[in-house]
Amino acid sequence: RRRPRSAPSCGSRAVAAMAPHRAAPALPSAAILLLLLPLASAGLSGYFGTKSRYEEVNPHLLRDPLSLGPAAGSRLPAACAPLQLRALLRHGTRYPTAGQIRRLGQLHTRLLRRPAAAACPAAADLAAWQMWYEESLDGRLAPQGRRDMEHLARRLAARFPALFAARRRLVLASSSKHRCLQSGAAFRDGLGPSLSLGSDEVEVEVNDSLMRFFDHCAKFVALVEDNDVAMCQVDAFKEGPEMRKVLEKVASALCLPVEELNADLVQVAFLTCSYELAIKNVTSPWCSLFSEEDAKVLEYLNDLKQYWKRGYGYDINSRSSCILFQDIFQHLDKAVEESKSSKPISSPLIVQVGHAETLQPLIALMGFFKDDEPLKANNYVRQTHRKFRSGRIVPYAANLVFVLYHCDQAKTSKEEYQVQMLLNEKPMLFHHSSETISTYEDLKDYYKDILENCHFKEECELPKINITAIDEL
Repeated sequence: RRRPRSAPSCGSRAVAAMAPHRAAPALPSAAILLLLLPLASAGLSGYFGTKSRYEEVNPHLLRDPLSLGPAAGSRLPAACAPLQLRALLRHGTRYPTAGQIRRLGQLHTRLLRRPAAAACPAAADLAAWQMWYEESLDGRLAPQGRRDMEHLARRLAARFPALFAARRRLVLASSSKHRCLQSGAAFRDGLGPSLSLGSDEVEVEVNDSLMRFFDHCAKFVALVEDNDVAMCQVDAFKEGPEMRKVLEKVASALCLPVEELNADLVQVAFLTCSYELAIKNVTSPWCSLFSEEDAKVLEYLNDLKQYWKRGYGYDINSRSSCILFQDIFQHLDKAVEESKSSKPISSPLIVQVGHAETLQPLIALMGFFKDDEPLKANNYVRQTHRKFRSGRIVPYAANLVFVLYHCDQAKTSKEEYQVQMLLNEKPMLFHHSSETISTYEDLKDYYKDILENCHFKEECELPKINITAIDEL
């Protein structure tokens, strides 16, 4: 188990040997997304981080899961036709992992063992709650996750009907994780026989080198994934005053000695509230333990982990994703070449299913949602209005879509090929133009350094140091 660490352990030692992220400079907050949703004014559902429902970023889907929402209108000239769509998806709503289920079982058992006290109605409610999670569920796709993918497929087909028309070839890939393979199959099934993407059922191909690039990056695994010191900001926040306050409040509500709880158990209780909402669409009795202010603290704990493990905390987090970034542009290049030669586009639709850990590093590599100040254990209040909120970036069923267009009536050859990027079905503003559409040439030029100089093998080589000295980083 990871040792609890106090704030002083987050000194320069931990950070010195791992260069901080050097992607594009931070942008004004207005230049991130066209549509940023306001913070949830009440309730906890806006603060579940990576365990958030997709509907938190697109609330119109609660009313109609097939609605294209307020941004449905095309912002492209009428003479532009889509040539290729590349969609990177996070799997749909899933069950908790076996580890989370074990910790929840431990907490629930403690409540069952304590005599019921009139002063603790919350404890009595939770003792009466049926523990229905089993370790065999271990992160598997929930029925809601299947619906997430089917509905997403139908919305993308409605948004880009020419690309999803009959007989267009669909390339479908996934990580080897069961929830991703099932999500890929659900996406395919959502397109249905009416879209008849060929008579043979499209197979979901496993591609961990792209969808789980982080597992294949020795430098990331050794210096971040398996290195406790790399998460010192997370550990320090767990021991800090904000978490202490939440811990004491929950212990009091459950009539438990505060020594019997820790940040991990409190987080499991909070995430159980999130799972019950996402999986069953119910407000769980576990939710009663937390106020909105508590939820903000626990969201920050989740975001700290995402920031230091998958985001801007360390350079290698995002640099390890350049293998995927370059693959995206290689396929876009091929589509442009085929179009210029008047050949049919060999891969008009490429859909790949991975994880939050697949999308978040890639989005950081491109410089989106970067705050002026790093997220740290001691700047919770200053980060109240941070851009880096994982629940807004990579909720369940999150999707990053690149669409390449050919424009017939372009004034110049440069304007003939244009690109649009959508995050969670909302057009993103490009860094170099603050517009939602870019010429393909300008986009490639902006990311020229990553496309030409980020080499996965070299980036991911371990530094020539004694591995036993990793803890000295």
